Formats: sequence, C-alpha cells, structure tokens
Amino acid sequence: MTSAQVDTEHDGTGAGGGQTPEEGYERGLNSRQVQMIAIGGAIGVGLFLGAGANIAKAGPSLIVMYALAGVIIFFIMRALGELLLYRPVSGSFAEYSREFLGPFFGYFTGWTYWLMWVVTGMAELTAAAIYINYWWPAIPQWVTALVFLVVLFGANLISVKLFGEIEFWFSMVKVTAIIGMIVIGLGVLTFGFSAAGDTASVSNLWAHDGFFPKGVGSSLMTLQGVMFAYLAVELVGVTAGESKNPEKTLPKAINTLPWRIALFYVGALTVILCVVKWTEFAPGVSPFVAAFAQIGIPAGAAIVNFVVLTAALSSCNSGMYSTGRMLRTLADNGEAPRTFTRLSATKTPAFGIGVSALFMGIGVVLNYLVPEKAFGYVTSVATAAGIWTWLMILVSHVLYRRAVVAGRLPGSSFPAPGGSVCSYIAIVFLLFVTGLIAYDADARVCLYVMAGWAAALGVGWLVLKNRNPEITMDRTAEPGDRTGEPGDRTGEPGKVG
Repeated sequence: MTSAQVDTEHDGTGAGGGQTPEEGYERGLNSRQVQMIAIGGAIGVGLFLGAGANIAKAGPSLIVMYALAGVIIFFIMRALGELLLYRPVSGSFAEYSREFLGPFFGYFTGWTYWLMWVVTGMAELTAAAIYINYWWPAIPQWVTALVFLVVLFGANLISVKLFGEIEFWFSMVKVTAIIGMIVIGLGVLTFGFSAAGDTASVSNLWAHDGFFPKGVGSSLMTLQGVMFAYLAVELVGVTAGESKNPEKTLPKAINTLPWRIALFYVGALTVILCVVKWTEFAPGVSPFVAAFAQIGIPAGAAIVNFVVLTAALSSCNSGMYSTGRMLRTLADNGEAPRTFTRLSATKTPAFGIGVSALFMGIGVVLNYLVPEKAFGYVTSVATAAGIWTWLMILVSHVLYRRAVVAGRLPGSSFPAPGGSVCSYIAIVFLLFVTGLIAYDADARVCLYVMAGWAAALGVGWLVLKNRNPEITMDRTAEPGDRTGEPGDRTGEPGKVG
C-alpha cells in the first residue's frame, strides 16, 4: 500500500486555512480521553519515584525547581499548540521539523522521538515487573514483563479508542492518588491527626537548614531529573491526527496545563514536605510511600505501589502508541521501510507498533541481565531525546512565527502569548539543562549515547541520500499536501516559509 493509497481522506480545513490531512487514521479520541491523556502526561514515574532522590539533593527548594520547569513546559506546549492548530497532524514533531528546518531534521527528530519511547518502554516494563514482585515475589520478573508487553501491544492493535480508554483509566488512578494524598496531607496539617500530626507543619519548609539546605547550585542540578518527570507531556501533540475535534480539545488540554502542574507537582510536593521534613527522604524511596508510612495508613505502601504500577504501564502504553505513529510518518517520507505506512483494518499502524514492541521486549531482557544502574542510564537517554524533541518544537515555532509576521503563512487560531519570545526563553533554559547534564559525571553518559545515535542516523541519512536523492530535497506540492513547503499551503508552490 502506498502513502497515496493510505492518505485518501481529508477532514476539512485547519486553523491555518489549508487542508488538514487525516492520513487514514480513525479520529477516535474524544475530548474526555484527550484531556486525561494530557493530564496523565504530566504525571509519571519521575514524580512518584524520582522525586525522592531529588528531595535528598535539594530539600524543599525542589518545589521551586518543579515550578520553574513547569513554566518552561507551558511555554513549549503553547508553542506546540500554535503549530498544531496551524496544521494538526499525527507525528507532528517530525513534520514541523521537516517543514521549517528541512528534511534531515524531520528524519532526525522522528527517529529520536521513537528512540525516546522505546527506551522508556524498556525501563517501564522492567519497573512494572518489579512492582508486581511486591505482591507476588515468586513470579519471575521476565514473565510479568512479557505479559504486560503482550497485553498493551494487543490493546494498541485493536483500536485507538481502546488505547484512549486504557490511558484514561490509568491517568484517573494517578490523579485520584495524588489528590487523595493532598487532601490527607492538608487534613494532617489542619487537624493534626495521624502519627505525623505532632511534627507536621508548614515550617518544615525552612526549619531544617533553610529552604535551600544544599545551596542553590545543588538545587539547579536537580533540573535534569525534574525534566525527566515532565517527559510525555507533549504526547497530546501526537494525538492531534486522531482527535475528533482538535480545534477545541487541544487548546483546552494545553491551557489547563498550568493548574495541573501547580496541583500535581508543586501542590503535592509542598504538602508532602510540610507533613514530613525533607531529611526523612532518601534516594530510591518514593516520597509518596514515605509520607503514607509517616502518616500511618496501614495499606499506604500497597496503594502507592499500585499507583506507581499504573504509571509505568501508562508510560509504556503511550510509548507503543506514539512509536507506531512516528514510524509511519518516517516511512511516508521515505525515511523508513515503506511497509510502516500500512494501516490495519482497525486503522492502526500495526507493523510499526509490533516492531517497537519487539525492541521494548529486547529491553526487558537487557534490564533483567544488567545491574540496577541500567534503569537510570536508560531514563537519562530518554531525557536527552526528549530535550531534543522539545528544542525542535521551539525552533519550529520561532520559524513559523517569522513566516506569519512576514505574511508567508496564515496565522494559527491558537497563538502563543508573546509570540516567539517565550520560545526563545525556553530554548535557553533547555540548553542550560543540557549543560547541567554534561557537568554531571553520572548523567553525561546519555550524551555519549546520543552522540553515537546521531552518528548512526547520519550514516543512515547518507545511505538514504544515495538510494533516493529526492528525500533530501525540499519538496514542493499542491496546496494542502503535508509534504510540501510551508508556502504551498497558501497556494504558491515553491514559496518557502
């Protein structure tokens, strides 16, 4: 099946005024599911587990680091939102990089985002198996991981509606758990009940060596871990091509991001650090588990273990969803085998999902064989790949805004506040975080991996260029063709945006 055969339908005009291709996907994600996918993307294992190590490094000042990073994430999402309403497409990150930066950047971004989700899936499947061992230690870890892999793979093959429903309930569990933790914590602070009532106090935020107990420098070093916690918040962009009404659902999902960050990250951590002094937390221990233990809820550890399990499965589920779409986008542009363009009878990129699941399965074996430190290495690689994706969104947005100001492209119905100013601020911030990663001896291994990955993609690009020189060129097309230059959507072939 060729891309022309696959992409046979258009769903009307986008906000930008040009045709928005449906690309053969089923628009099966309703507003309820898109909203919860957006919420779930802001709550992950990075919060439930990673915050413990970061609290030990930064103390209460970690709250400020999450708030600062949250502002930058909002800038990124508003930039993405403007692009999505200009032209909503599935596989959007690679498509916008291709349109505004050139074919190579679309190729590089698409494969790098695929890498991010594959390595994240590797880590999350292993983590999920470890969580199951909490209840049933006799079950071999690889068996549990394999079962989860097969179940999630099957769910993604059936339909996008089933993916959306599973993600909705996974996210609901996470949201309910955090809200419950906040309510219980506020009850302890207000009424003094539970075992933690005598020591719970807002003064815990500054009473133990101050708000920055390890210094501002140590607090800033936690930003790399904080950014990992926000990975997947951009997933709402991948859903654009399969949302029933992207013009309404996407702005709503993005505009609610600030309160979600304020509640689930800043609010939850503030309450936890008031109830339990920061010196009680340690790396490798979930702050939620520790807080429940201090409060004295008998089933607290088991409850949090279940919540963290759903967070891991949610991340892996999202990974399978996004990797299949990204491979199809790459194949449709001649940057991956053509067989990835095919859709199943249920309008899912089944072959791409299957290959991605296969690589995730290899990761389960590797994580079982290598030391525990491998989990940290894998997640650091995911962070580096995520930072690249965010940078490409921001740079594409800056170039899009230039084209709009120059009158070469139509404006979006969802413009980012301040134009491209906030995008520039976010770019500087992400480059600063990359510098912090390079400074950290343990974290910088991911930069070596990314350098190797970049070299491999460079070789792949040379091979593609030799086989089919046309894919390395900027292509013109008829208005509404998503593979054309930006100016093509204004009806002027060859006019570069």
